[in-house]
Amino acid sequence: MATMRLVFMGTPEIAVPALAALIEGGHDVVCVYSQPPRPSGRGHRVTPSSVHKFAEGCGIPVRTPVTFKKTETVSDFVALNADLAIVMAYGLILPKAVLEAPRLGCINIHVSLLPRWRGAAPIQRAILAGDDETGVTIMQMDEGLDTGPILRQDRVPIGPETTTEGLHDELAQVGATSVCCALTDLLSGNIEPKIQPEDGVNYAAKITREEGFLDWHQPAIEVERKIRALNPWPGTWFERDGDRIRILSAECVEGNGDAGTVLTQNAVIACGEGAIRPLVMQRPGKSATDAEAFLRGYDLPVGTVLQSPQGDGS
Repeated sequence: MATMRLVFMGTPEIAVPALAALIEGGHDVVCVYSQPPRPSGRGHRVTPSSVHKFAEGCGIPVRTPVTFKKTETVSDFVALNADLAIVMAYGLILPKAVLEAPRLGCINIHVSLLPRWRGAAPIQRAILAGDDETGVTIMQMDEGLDTGPILRQDRVPIGPETTTEGLHDELAQVGATSVCCALTDLLSGNIEPKIQPEDGVNYAAKITREEGFLDWHQPAIEVERKIRALNPWPGTWFERDGDRIRILSAECVEGNGDAGTVLTQNAVIACGEGAIRPLVMQRPGKSATDAEAFLRGYDLPVGTVLQSPQGDGS
């Protein structure tokens, strides 16, 4: 079986299955690039990235440059004499000299069906928008933001209960399989790059912590999507009496009232259109529980009006 001399460039957990699959496929991964170790956890202990730790466990050299603006950093990359660089959620902009250094250039594993959802948060944005499918695009990289020619796409459905956490794990595995298939096709010459269409371009802006504050003026269907899309980070919440109450799961139900009003004893909450019923909730410093158990220990009377980000409510 023909194999390649590869450089892998990635940082978070979603990229680990792809690296593992390339190694298992017999390719020679000569070096891994990842973001530098950073403080994490309650102790702010400096910790290598998920890709970094996995690569070291496999005995692969790891490089963690802060930038590629230094001539020496680029020269070190060029000297690897790779056939191809595989990039997935790496987090650094690659200059033209790096993109063109490997014999076959650099390809990216991107978790959306490009040109829809270019950018930083394609999984969350697809759920927030109510898309019924997403997928993985294997793309030849150029100097633009996810603008290069498409080599391969694999589709994944988004269901009414899909969360970012679940979709993340599924796309990680699809990406691993997809990139290995793309390399097989590249080696056999059975792949034709397709220029991305100009229509249908959307940008997946980075998720901010503030987006987790639930806006009850939105339709219930959008509120429920947000709860799924921002699970596990940053989570979604409302504020009451100085506490940030998280809602980890909910369902859309019938109900009418002023936005943010608690309509029933089981905490059905009115939205701009319709209502939601929380299914899993959490108080600060406590474990998440089903809503029924939560409400036995937390008083949320009928008629309470919950605040929205605009400051409405009481």
